[in-house]
Amino acid sequence: MNPCVMKFGGSSVENIEKMQAVAQRILEKKSEGYDITVVVSAMGKTTNQLLELAHQASVNPSKREVDLLISTGEQVSVSLLSMILNEKGHPTVGLTGFQAGIKTSGLHTKNKIEDIDIEKVSRHLREGKIVVVAGFQGLNQDGDITTLGRGGSDTTAVALGAKLNCRVEIYTDVDGIYGIDPRLYPQARKIDVISYEEMKEMAFLGAKVMEPRSIEIGHRFRVEIIVASAHTRTPGTLIKEFDPTMENKSITGLSVSERVILVSINHLPSGPKHTADLFIRLAQNEINIDMISQTHTPDGFVNLAFTASFDDAPLINDVLKQVTDKYEDVIISTDTDIVKISVVGMAMRTQSGVAATLFELFADHDIDYKLITTSEISISYTIDRVLKEKAVHLIALAFHL
Repeated sequence: MNPCVMKFGGSSVENIEKMQAVAQRILEKKSEGYDITVVVSAMGKTTNQLLELAHQASVNPSKREVDLLISTGEQVSVSLLSMILNEKGHPTVGLTGFQAGIKTSGLHTKNKIEDIDIEKVSRHLREGKIVVVAGFQGLNQDGDITTLGRGGSDTTAVALGAKLNCRVEIYTDVDGIYGIDPRLYPQARKIDVISYEEMKEMAFLGAKVMEPRSIEIGHRFRVEIIVASAHTRTPGTLIKEFDPTMENKSITGLSVSERVILVSINHLPSGPKHTADLFIRLAQNEINIDMISQTHTPDGFVNLAFTASFDDAPLINDVLKQVTDKYEDVIISTDTDIVKISVVGMAMRTQSGVAATLFELFADHDIDYKLITTSEISISYTIDRVLKEKAVHLIALAFHL
């Protein structure tokens, strides 16, 4: 076989006319000699509409039933696109996530792919069929339909690419990966090639083009990923293993995460068991913590701050209620009027001065920051939302993004 996985997002399949164009693109790829597996998202804003219905039906809908409901969006896309391809004369089979052998585990609405039994997909490909698979969903060990969270169709596509040992092509509304989101900085430059590590860091830090777990899977199994436009034939961006020739800029990209909540906890009793208790509670709710800062006070307490996704705010508030019930003197505040700005670049491993440039830039232009974290290839700051545009433009100009 000569397999290839193509993934199309919701805006690419939001109506029959766009599905017709997607079908034509799939058939063109098929005519080049590829055995095609297609992964599709729900049509347009279907998932949001289904979630609205769930909350009309129940103040606090069961997450199991939410999964059952929102998984239907992808199934509609799969069925219609399969019908169109069959109508155009090519044998096609549509599969739900669980029919495609996708096995998941974890909390409902936030499941992770554990494995894929690829036999059924491979059999259909050997028979010459185009296989259209519902992204974003699978089946857990209890036999329940599950979903993978926002961007889960990317994860489905890359996981299938890993199993089929082939390249994955992600088709979106943009024509590749940019150093900065062009909506924030219209002069942003498109990146032709980017490493898994840089892309993963940018995705985790707020870049919305790719889902972080999909890059993780691609990196682990060395699946090359192309991100390209669904509407034009312009070359996209290749995500691949790091190549030293790619290390020609100190900063590859800048990510902005806008849905951030900053939690400050003061007067927490000192000692690792108390801090551990807090983060264990957060982990049990599958809340991903991003930035963390901790300082000890002279009177034997700890002041602690962390950031997380604003989408997890209800779960975070539940945990904070448990903390205040347990520690009477603790003082807790939250701030959602912030953004996180992160610069990313593999060259930071070997080039010095990036942090110095950023601190000087912020100092010269009165940009204050609340938390800072670093990794080997990134530096992140939380700043007030009103300073976002100013900071983005200054960093873009300073590092030629």
